[in-house]
Amino acid sequence: MIAEVPAKLRFLYQPHRYKVIYGGRGKGASWGMADALLIQGTQRPLRWLCTRETQESIEESVHTTLSARIIALGLERFYEVQKAKIISRTFSAGTEGDPLAGRCGFSFAGLRHNTTGIKSYEGYDGAWVEEAQGVTKESWEILIPTMRKDGSEIWVSFNPGLDTDETYKRFVVHPPADAVVVRMNWRDNPFFPEVLRKEMEELKANDPEAYEHVYEGHPRSSVIGAIYANEIRRAEQKGQICKVPYDQTHSVDTFWDLGYGDMCSIWFAQAVAFEYRVIDYYENTRQSIEHYLQCLQQRGYTYGTMVLPWDGGAKQLGTGRSIEEIMRAKGYRVRVLPQFSVVDGINAVRTIFPQCYFDSERCETGIQHLRRYQWGAPTKAGVEKRAPLHDEHSHAADALRTMGAFIKPPRITPPVEKQKFVTPERIPGAYAPFG
Repeated sequence: MIAEVPAKLRFLYQPHRYKVIYGGRGKGASWGMADALLIQGTQRPLRWLCTRETQESIEESVHTTLSARIIALGLERFYEVQKAKIISRTFSAGTEGDPLAGRCGFSFAGLRHNTTGIKSYEGYDGAWVEEAQGVTKESWEILIPTMRKDGSEIWVSFNPGLDTDETYKRFVVHPPADAVVVRMNWRDNPFFPEVLRKEMEELKANDPEAYEHVYEGHPRSSVIGAIYANEIRRAEQKGQICKVPYDQTHSVDTFWDLGYGDMCSIWFAQAVAFEYRVIDYYENTRQSIEHYLQCLQQRGYTYGTMVLPWDGGAKQLGTGRSIEEIMRAKGYRVRVLPQFSVVDGINAVRTIFPQCYFDSERCETGIQHLRRYQWGAPTKAGVEKRAPLHDEHSHAADALRTMGAFIKPPRITPPVEKQKFVTPERIPGAYAPFG
């Protein structure tokens, strides 16, 4: 087997604790890392975890990339591609309790909210973290000590997002010992596709700033159209994103954005004097309300009010009860807010932001979502209108809108009743300007 290895990727075949590739789109890092792992896996039995911050399905992993490179390298006889794993056909046959024992194998899992699952990979030879720009400090602090086998390695590949992202700070700004950190872009990829080259040249001509970020791999200080960019920048300048301890003499209110298929997000805050101290944040998906109430209990805070958006009062089909009713039955004090417009909620958040202090560690994930909460593209309907994007970052922002609306309630305008048209002739003494 003969494989072409770009000069900048040769370090992948040498032993190092951390192997990091970052840069712009089209750099070829994913293919290069996949090839290096597959080739080394033919030489000795390696067990490798392929992971990213969130992975809802196997399609979101590098399973497809590895499968395609197996074919490209002519390794079909060596590797067996299964639905959720890739294993070698050679070396020992494994055991009933550990089918990968003595074999080369690749497993796939997400990091977020998967502490128990990730810790089960402690005997693996390494981990490849793809699209690592969004990996949080909490996730890194779970993964890194899990990969503790002698000689184990952690491979990291990402396109930089913001210069405040944990991965960028951890591996580029302050790289750890025994780390090889390589910056790559399209120029380093001898297989850079022509179709991508045309798109790159068009972007460079029309939006040079976006080109620098997308293809040259320069991080941004904020996303384009970030809704709270000014508020977060001022909060950082004034030291409002810092260590915020829990004050046991004050109760903790929680502010929710509810979801099951979507993310459910919760901010934990204390009102102390004229400050709003946001001490914690939690999110998860596809969990029952009992799961979140258990998380509240595990934190050990003394709670005040559970503040829910308007849909917290809606009856659920499965239980016939609302989230509000379930919480009240558990002994919690609950407040359900009336429905209000997104723009009014954003304005309420902007009003209270100067008084908010966010814990930099426990609220890290939520803050990163707020940095990326952005306006969508304008739509023309007589006048230009924009709405925030509904994506993975909007749920934390919606929960913060619950907090803003609770503290600074938006003015709810009642619906205008439709009136029947009355002609001036029917009103005695009415003025009829057009006769």
